[in-house]
Amino acid sequence: MRADRLIALILFLQSRGKVTAAEVAVELDISIPTARRDLETLSAAGVPVYGQPGRGGGWQLVGGARTNLTGLSEHESKSLFWMLGTAGLSDPGTRAATRKLVRALPSTLQDEAEILATRIHYDHTTWGELPRTADRSEVLDALRSALVNRQTLRISYTKRDSTSDETTAQPLGLVAKAGTWYLIARQQDDNSTRTYRIDRIGEAEPAGTSCEQSSDRATTQAQSETVDDDHFDLEAYWTAHVGEVEALRSSVTAEIRCPNWAVPILSTHFGRYFTVIDESTESTIAEVGANLVVALAEQLAGWGRTLEVLSPPELRSELARIGAELSDAYREHTPTTDER
Repeated sequence: MRADRLIALILFLQSRGKVTAAEVAVELDISIPTARRDLETLSAAGVPVYGQPGRGGGWQLVGGARTNLTGLSEHESKSLFWMLGTAGLSDPGTRAATRKLVRALPSTLQDEAEILATRIHYDHTTWGELPRTADRSEVLDALRSALVNRQTLRISYTKRDSTSDETTAQPLGLVAKAGTWYLIARQQDDNSTRTYRIDRIGEAEPAGTSCEQSSDRATTQAQSETVDDDHFDLEAYWTAHVGEVEALRSSVTAEIRCPNWAVPILSTHFGRYFTVIDESTESTIAEVGANLVVALAEQLAGWGRTLEVLSPPELRSELARIGAELSDAYREHTPTTDER
């Protein structure tokens, strides 16, 4: 659930008193099933919202319609703005909504909300990594619109080998991981689910449209090609996908011995691909992983004699090859006695 939509939903609830999922769908320009899921998500997150089923029922904040969000406790308000951080005010699309939410809070909570909205910042890039600039907002907007409208898209995509591909797919979800956006979509040709990096998507247009076709024909065709995604579990899919990718990235493992002081450094470098096996007073035996023997050797070669590779033999051989290659390359540059 997007933060700006969460804010808009809370404000809509407190201004109307009692609303139906259909009214929320119209107000936020989303489908009724999505509106119902958003209301249930809000309630599950601890916001005091409850639903009354049956004729004349609906959803409302505990305490009814209010001129401010007194239905939010101090803890709930703190959690909400901790989650938003500076993103709420730095993004033009959510700045106005965030300001409205701060003003709608009780005066006793406004100061703390303002501090959290301006003093908590999330930077998802790692040290040494350039800020992400390739995830174009227009592509994200097109994908977000397709999700809301359950619209099938024609997507042009650049693969890892730099070849281009074009496919027709139904967007099922968007995931942001470490500053990179991914599209999860169901392929129209074989009904399989695939993951696309959004910075590799060249174009994303409604399926069946072109400059020569009329907008009416495009709308009719796009609507006819939608698929039922009500039962798709985005979180479960992404968890499984991450597991598959990480397994590929650690298909080669090695056992090493290193001094204890090097463990925190190696752990930070290898992340989940570093596991301590045994630890003594002076050294630690650990397992490290990578996708290729040569890739693992390149990462370990810089440590020189500081660590010892115990297995596998092919990794030891690759390290020996790298050492010999470096020795040959720089032997002629060894300073003479006079140069020293």
